[in-house]
Order: sequence, then structure tokens, then C-alpha cells
Amino acid sequence: MNIDFPFSFDGRGRTTEIDDDGHVRDLIEQVLFTAPGERVNRPDFGSGLMRLVFAPNSDELAAATQFLVQASLQQWLGDLIEVNEVEVENHDSSLLVTVRYTVRRTQQQQVAQFSQGGASQ
Repeated sequence: MNIDFPFSFDGRGRTTEIDDDGHVRDLIEQVLFTAPGERVNRPDFGSGLMRLVFAPNSDELAAATQFLVQASLQQWLGDLIEVNEVEVENHDSSLLVTVRYTVRRTQQQQVAQFSQGGASQ
């Protein structure tokens, strides 16, 4: 078992644990929502996704975000997942990012959706 992200306690007062698939989803969320320069010992970690959220929303922004997400996930999690597809949709003042990926260890395909506020599904 792995420690759940974000860190929390379960009903017994112990550190919340999560299964392997949930852990991979948590890692994807961390890559997407960590800004480069935010981690002291790994200043190049992250995707910079949050900087794009405040840019004027457009189809160009969605395309740039799609490229940024795919490249960041391949760089940081390429040994754990194979990114099959990244879809970015812009709705008024927010972006919805859908990541379809295959977990390399189990060869199971997964789908995760994220919005500017964190994980959606």
C-alpha cells in the first residue's frame, strides 16, 4: 500500500493508504499541479499547468496545455505509465484535462480527469 495524496488520516487516526492504481493517479496529479521551481531539491519537477489557467482561454491555450501535459507526464512518469492520449477542453474560464494512460506494471488502461482545482474523477 501507498500513502494517499494529499496526506490525511483515516477513521482510525492512521495515515490514509491507497492502492497502486490510486497512487499512480496521485502521482499524475502531483506532476500536473506542481509548478517548476516549487520543489527545492528538484526545481525542474512539474508541468506549469497552473500558469496556463490564468492565460486568456482559447483553442490555442488548450493545444499548448495538451502538449505541456503530455511532455511532462512522459518526462516524470514515463517509467510507470504510457500516456495514450491527453484531451484538453476549455469551458469559459476553466480547463478540463483528461489523461488516458496505461499502467506499465499491469498493462491496465486508466482514465483520469483533472480541472484547475485538482482531481475531478
